[in-house]
Amino acid sequence: MSKVELFDRTLQETASLFKALGHPARLAILRYLAETKVCISGDISEELPLSRTTVNQHLKKLKAAGLIQGDIAGVKVNYCLKPERIEILRNIIDSFIDDLHCCDDSNCK
Repeated sequence: MSKVELFDRTLQETASLFKALGHPARLAILRYLAETKVCISGDISEELPLSRTTVNQHLKKLKAAGLIQGDIAGVKVNYCLKPERIEILRNIIDSFIDDLHCCDDSNCK
């Protein structure tokens, strides 16, 4: 049993999603896809200060996390956000943050 398996499934899934968000390039890709509001069939690396290979590695991680989808169209891949998965991510983040409420300042020292 790995140490990750010592934690409940919800925490494992939350950590996996947070890991996918754990690089500024992946956050920039998600933001770019959200701002364009369409599937991108061009080269996303033209929008970021990274090589095509590096961007493709980040796209692969975002796709593995289920946050984006990529459909092959000829020699290009059309990338889009997966709205249902983004909504799940929003709910997970909101719930996690809600669980972090702390004592009031007078009790925390």
